[in-house]
Amino acid sequence: MKHLFDRNNISFSSLSERVNKLDVNRDMIDPESYTPDLNEDAAASVECAADEIRTARKNGASVVLAFGAHSIKNGLAHVFTGLMDGGWVTHFATNGAGVIHDWEFAYQGRSGEDVQRYASEGRFGIWQETGLYINLSIAAGAFHGLGYGESVGAMVAENGLRIPEENELIEAIAAGSAIDATGETLLRAAAAADLRQRMHRLGIEPGWLDIQHFYRECGFQAAAYNAGVPFTAHPMFGHDIIYTHPMNCGAAIGRTAERDFLAFTESVNRLEGGVYLSVGSAVMSPMIFEKALSMSRNLAHNEDRKIENFSIHVVDLARSSWDWTRDGEPPQDNPAYYLRFCKTFSRMGGRMTYTSADNRDWLVALLKNLESAGIK
Repeated sequence: MKHLFDRNNISFSSLSERVNKLDVNRDMIDPESYTPDLNEDAAASVECAADEIRTARKNGASVVLAFGAHSIKNGLAHVFTGLMDGGWVTHFATNGAGVIHDWEFAYQGRSGEDVQRYASEGRFGIWQETGLYINLSIAAGAFHGLGYGESVGAMVAENGLRIPEENELIEAIAAGSAIDATGETLLRAAAAADLRQRMHRLGIEPGWLDIQHFYRECGFQAAAYNAGVPFTAHPMFGHDIIYTHPMNCGAAIGRTAERDFLAFTESVNRLEGGVYLSVGSAVMSPMIFEKALSMSRNLAHNEDRKIENFSIHVVDLARSSWDWTRDGEPPQDNPAYYLRFCKTFSRMGGRMTYTSADNRDWLVALLKNLESAGIK
C-alpha cells in the first residue's frame, strides 16, 4: 500500500471554538431529584434486576454494566458513580465514543458537536485538545502498563500526564533489544518506541504536562480510576474522532484496549451467579461479551466449573415485538432476528430479558431501587 493519508497536514481547531449541543450545567442527571418515567414492563425489569444484583453482590459474583456513548451524553455519570460507590456494579465498560464524551465533559463541561455542520466544513472531529490529550494519555498509558479507560481516567484524576524522559524511553528500548529480553520487557520497549516517535514528531516535551479538568466531578472515568473499579474501553479502529489526530498511535490503542478486553473477560469469568447489564449498546456490548464468555467457559471447563447461572438484562430504545424468553430466536425472515443485541445475548445461555426504555429512566430507577433496600 503506497499511498496513505497524511494526518500531519490537517489544520486542527481548538475545542474552545466548537459549538456544542450538550452542557453539564443543563444536561447532567441528578439521581436524587430525577423522577424516572417507566411503563409497567420496564418497572418490573428494574425490580427483577435489582433483586438479582443484591443476590449477586451478597455472593461475591460479578455485576457488569456495559453501555453505549449515549448513556454518557445523557448525563448519567453521577448515576454510574452511585452504582459504583454503593458496591452494586463491579465493572463498567463502554466504547471509544463513551470515553471521549466523558472526557470532554470533565475537561470543558460541554460535548456533542454538530456533526452535519462540521462535516460539511471539513472540521468534524478535528479538535486539537480531544485528539492530542486522549491519544497522548493512551500512548503514555501503554508505556506505563495501563489500560485504555484507566489511562484516560488517570489523566483526568491527576489533572495531567507524566511524559517520560528521553533517557527513560531509550533505556526501555535498549532493554527490549537485549538478546534475552522477554515478556513485559519487550512490550514496554515497543510502547516506549511508539511514544518516543510521536513525541519527536509532535514536539512533546518530557516531564509533567498540566491538563486542567475544570469539570472533573462531571466525568465518571476519574471516579472509577480513584476507586480502583474497572472502567474499560472497547474501541473499534477508525470509529472515533481521536483517529483524525497525528498523535493517534494504533499500537498504543491496541495495547491498552487489549488489557481492557482481558480485564473485561476476567469479570465475565466471575459471572456465575452474577448479572450482566447491557444498556444502549447495539454492537460493542454483545460482540465483546460473546467472546469473553466463550473464553471464560473454556477455562471453566478445564477447571471443572460452570458459568451457566447468570442474568442478562438488555435495555435499549428499540421496540421488540418478539418474546425472546418464550419463543427463543426468531426466524431469519422476521425483523426481530436482526436486533443484533437480542440475537447475540439470547444465544449465550443464562436468563435474558429485553426492555425498551430510555437509559436515563431505567438506570436511575435501578439505582433508587438498590439504594432503598440495601443488600438482602
